[in-house]
Amino acid sequence: MAVRQYPLFIGGRWVDGNGRGRFDVLNPATSEPIAGVPDGGPEEARAAVDAAARAFPAWAARTALQRGAILLKARDILTGRLDDLARLVTEENGKPVAEARGEVAFAIQYLPWFAEEARRVYGEIVPPPVPHKRLWVVRQPIGVVAAITPWNFPATMVLRKIAPALAAGCTVVLKPAKETPLTAIEIARAFEEAGLPPGVFNVVVGRRAAPIAEVFLKDARVRKIAFTGSTEVGKTIMRDAADQLKRLTFELGGNAPFIVFDDADLDRAVANAVAIKYLRVGGQSCICANRIYVQRTIAERFVPKFVEAVKAIKVGPGTEPGVQVGPLINEETLEKVEGMVTEALGQGARPLAGGRRLRDGAFGRGFFYAPTVLADVREEMRVSKDETFGPVAPVLLFDTEAEVLERANATTFGLAAYVSSRDLARVVRVSEALEYGLVCVNDATGYTHEIPFGGFKESGLGREGGQHGMHEYTEVKSISLNIG
Repeated sequence: MAVRQYPLFIGGRWVDGNGRGRFDVLNPATSEPIAGVPDGGPEEARAAVDAAARAFPAWAARTALQRGAILLKARDILTGRLDDLARLVTEENGKPVAEARGEVAFAIQYLPWFAEEARRVYGEIVPPPVPHKRLWVVRQPIGVVAAITPWNFPATMVLRKIAPALAAGCTVVLKPAKETPLTAIEIARAFEEAGLPPGVFNVVVGRRAAPIAEVFLKDARVRKIAFTGSTEVGKTIMRDAADQLKRLTFELGGNAPFIVFDDADLDRAVANAVAIKYLRVGGQSCICANRIYVQRTIAERFVPKFVEAVKAIKVGPGTEPGVQVGPLINEETLEKVEGMVTEALGQGARPLAGGRRLRDGAFGRGFFYAPTVLADVREEMRVSKDETFGPVAPVLLFDTEAEVLERANATTFGLAAYVSSRDLARVVRVSEALEYGLVCVNDATGYTHEIPFGGFKESGLGREGGQHGMHEYTEVKSISLNIG
């Protein structure tokens, strides 16, 4: 059966690229192609920037109400296609359909949030120091934005970036991950149908990200880059962006601690640990729990409950009923996870669950790894200090609050942290002491549209979501008027 063929979206037109050919998008559950897309490169990126630059003045001149109306119409179109989009996410990403549906529904809600927030980008009237002057401050759209998104949340990562950018009056060139470009293309289709003017939103897909990113970094008309991905790539972008002092918003790597204190509700803590470790793209999320810290006095009660819950997780192709964890995204990721576990076992860790690649039957065609729990893990092991990005939970024991805080903070990352405790005073102390941009207490649902999301230290720059997410796409201008 022939695979579906998708185009690029540049300047309000659907185009097939410049003759460099196409590449296949694979289903990670089967390793089989599901679609073909043009292999875009620098020429397509420049055409998209040209289109975005041409469209910017007219789009920026529209009122927030006018821009918001288009975002709301796109929301309605995407909502009507929610089930189709969820299945598309599962096909190209691998996550179970139920999880994909939840992601798409959540992602769509960035559109009404920022459509409404655009009407609250307030200025200021400032009392002047002298009677013959009037001073005021306004926020204006920053200009052309280049957005670069990863594969783990194909809908959320796109809409969390483009919704505030478009609402603020910016125009956007999007480079989605080569593994999951199809959802981004369908989002562009919805915006086209919603009446978005040509050039305001463009999608460039390419097998190689670096040549496309180079266009974004060298073109002075691109005033901001919004990137989600690895810390290493973020540092490279930051160095190259320094030549033009481009504005940056980064969501980068994480090494999230999940801390279970002796006064925690253990059943709730187990459920939350399973949810945030395994049930978010099979552990392939920057905010997934990467280290499970358990107070020693309750380890004999918590760990068996946790292991039992992990062993009950159903793994399989995301389209199968009841599946909770799908495949990893590709062979490279699978080999990384496999290697980290093998290394940890060689250093003395013990597998309490999983610890192996799944190869039997249908598993043999995809990139499946068993949900894994490791005991006797030490801080210096790579499975503890590096981001695993897979369904592997190292369990580490601690004795005191001060000790676990020191260990939890002893990392270059600071994106998300999780705390299980019923002691209110402890919750306040620990939440304030953890060096992370998001701290969830007795909660595994993570961020929402209404609050800012971003990292401390090497986990990022700036914030997405909340009113802060809108401000990231504006410049502040002060105006001084002499009326004397």
